[in-house]
Amino acid sequence: MPSKASKLLERARRSKNGWTRDEIDRLYKGYGFIIESGGNHDKVTHPDFPQLITALPRHKRVASYIVRQAIQLIDRLTELQDEEEENE
Repeated sequence: MPSKASKLLERARRSKNGWTRDEIDRLYKGYGFIIESGGNHDKVTHPDFPQLITALPRHKRVASYIVRQAIQLIDRLTELQDEEEENE
């Protein structure tokens, strides 16, 4: 059975519009990312892969480029995790 995070990711792949900040937060957190408060934007990082980092505006409605950015970051996380498993 797919996880809630994977269902959100599939929804993001289908449609980049109409997302809220809460939904993006749940998507990132579902894949193990940490969201830290910053100046005008929050910072999204992954504890196992510190090179995965992005800024996240605090708007209630999220622009479609933010959803695309989340998809790209999660895809990169998956690639890094796969590479790590191959090297074990």
